[in-house]
Amino acid sequence: MTTIHLHNLIFHGYHGLYDGEDKTGNRFEVNLDVGYEVKKGGYDDIGNLINYVDLYNLVRKRMNTATPLLEQLADGIMRKIAREYKQVREIRISIFKLNVPIENFEGKLGISMSMNFDK
Repeated sequence: MTTIHLHNLIFHGYHGLYDGEDKTGNRFEVNLDVGYEVKKGGYDDIGNLINYVDLYNLVRKRMNTATPLLEQLADGIMRKIAREYKQVREIRISIFKLNVPIENFEGKLGISMSMNFDK
């Protein structure tokens, strides 16, 4: 199995439940790991692989769609990847909100989710 790692991706988005988050937005960090089986023909042709640029663009597009819950956002990204790439066996994603709207809060908060596909 081959795994693509896209880590420390930073996006500005309008995700959240609290007042004003849909107007001012926030900065988010995304970490994505996608494990998959390489198609017949191996590593000699990009057509046998999952292109990390395509994965990045998929995540970027979804991060541009406002979503109240980080869990819903992460689930949507994973399901889209699974639909687009049938050779995927495992997806792990973490999404962190970098400017948390909690008084006196320092740090970041986030969620992690994973999906495994036994095919």
